[in-house]
Amino acid sequence: MNNLVRSELFKLSKDRSFWSMFVILIAAAVSYPMLVYFVLNIESVSIKELYTAVALEGANTYIVKFVPCILAGFFISSEYSIGTMKSIAASGNSRMRIYLAKLMGFAIGAVIISLTFPIVMPAVGTLFYGINDMPGLDYIVQTIGLTILYALAFASIMALAAISFTDSGKTIGFLILFFSLFDSILYMLSQKFIVIETIYHYSVSRLLLDIGKFNLGNGELLKLWLVPIITFIVFGLIGSFVFQRKEIK
Repeated sequence: MNNLVRSELFKLSKDRSFWSMFVILIAAAVSYPMLVYFVLNIESVSIKELYTAVALEGANTYIVKFVPCILAGFFISSEYSIGTMKSIAASGNSRMRIYLAKLMGFAIGAVIISLTFPIVMPAVGTLFYGINDMPGLDYIVQTIGLTILYALAFASIMALAAISFTDSGKTIGFLILFFSLFDSILYMLSQKFIVIETIYHYSVSRLLLDIGKFNLGNGELLKLWLVPIITFIVFGLIGSFVFQRKEIK
């Protein structure tokens, strides 16, 4: 298992799509505070607002849901077309171990992508504006921890789609379309069906919007922590089940 995980991490470190997205996100995170300071000539900005409103609630709600979709297509689905998946499946390792290792490698990539904006943008902002109205350390730790969990949860859903399709383009297209329409469709159905309403309010896609909120109650905070963990476990097991029964040509 350790060798499989190391192999996936090595492939992640060499994946051009991962590094391309990572560099683009860093460039965007660095550019925003510089744009505000040099172009808009705004000399006083709240780091709390930059971190919460811009990095977390603004950019990262889209980054967590959409950017790793591209990585899922190239990192997992493309291995069908180039024959790597067939070679791995014939290596003698159980398919469950193969899938879990692949999920772990992909999930780590998704986490790194998802943490780029919340870490880089405020850090660059402090270079220009100091620690003006800096959020508390406990709030930063909480939101970073939640971002990691939600990145893992979305990664488990993306990995399931990626091993179900044998083409990177189909995987990327399906995932982007799915996450674009999922909230709207589920919200409309939740207005008529109580069961759907419960699913909607406990979905990671809906709760992702609450990561940056302040003064959350114990019940709300517990829900924010538990839902992505359960989602990751459930979709990880489903993905493993699907992969074990999938014909690999």
